[in-house]
Amino acid sequence: MTERWQERHTTLLDALTASGALSADWHGAFEAVPRHRFIPRDIWEQRASCVPVTADDAWWDLVYGDVPIVTQVDDGHSDGPGLATSSNSMPTMVARMLGALDVADGHRVLEIGTGSGWNAALLSERLGSENVTTIEVDKTLAARAAKAIEDAGYRPAVIESDGAHGWEPAAPYDRIMATCSVRRVPHAWVRQAAVGGIIVVPLAGDFWSGALVRLEAAADGTAHGRFIGGARFMPMRSERPRPDAPVDSGTGRRGTPGSLPLGALADLGFALYAGARLPGVVMAEGTHDGTYQMWLHDRSGSAATVNARETWQYGPRDLWQEVMAVYDDFVAIGSPGTDAFGLTVTSEGQQVWLPSDSPGR
Repeated sequence: MTERWQERHTTLLDALTASGALSADWHGAFEAVPRHRFIPRDIWEQRASCVPVTADDAWWDLVYGDVPIVTQVDDGHSDGPGLATSSNSMPTMVARMLGALDVADGHRVLEIGTGSGWNAALLSERLGSENVTTIEVDKTLAARAAKAIEDAGYRPAVIESDGAHGWEPAAPYDRIMATCSVRRVPHAWVRQAAVGGIIVVPLAGDFWSGALVRLEAAADGTAHGRFIGGARFMPMRSERPRPDAPVDSGTGRRGTPGSLPLGALADLGFALYAGARLPGVVMAEGTHDGTYQMWLHDRSGSAATVNARETWQYGPRDLWQEVMAVYDDFVAIGSPGTDAFGLTVTSEGQQVWLPSDSPGR
């Protein structure tokens, strides 16, 4: 199979180009840096759980499919439950994020989360290795990525460190990107960005599972920007979720869902709005026994399950009623899309803009 990777590689790039994800100015880098050189032999496919990929054909199918690939489980320990702890992002997302950086010759880039090293190699091909710094918190992953990058002919600075702190010695950077999600954008990244520099980062919320935000650093030490679409990434290790308070099933209350279309809750525009209005409320969607369903909970013991026929609510809050009220407000302001929302980051924290209070309005 190894002699046929060129055909697979070309087919993938053609698909990325046709979809609009891969721009002309990044096509050459993707062509020069094939994905398989950065994928270890031991990989997993993410299904309901992580499934090892053992057959050669399946390995190549996954590597040149437009899908994410799990490259580490349980932080590399052999006795864990098999949870994904590092992955190579789907090529569409890699191309989208690199395009959102809007790089130019001579730009200096900091990448948070080296992972397999593919992203750092693409940046090095485009901008030159001397302009790329990449950080990886996992010692084993950092060493493996550094070797893969070097074997591919590139020499960016590969730093083993906690990316939450950025990398001050090489600052300022014209561009900063993260390939792990954060709940709050570390102000260290804003401080280390040049004035006018761009920061592209996947942000994780409670009501929404992930969104990509593009920020511009200002002279006053703040950064502002808009959300540019959905993006699901593994969380930065220091931000992995912690257990919530238990829900008392004895408080269950049955009801009906009303006329709210359940699928509308999964719209990223509404999710961003609801996340700002209902801090701490977590939403998930999926199917249960073949029926589409929503799950809601806060972190203090309230929960709700909702499908087209019925609702069940638990704990002191009536979460479904709260969500319906917020949805009514969302519709009243015109059901704005994702790009109507944005983010401001300061030294004291961050704030999601609602359409009515974004900067300059």
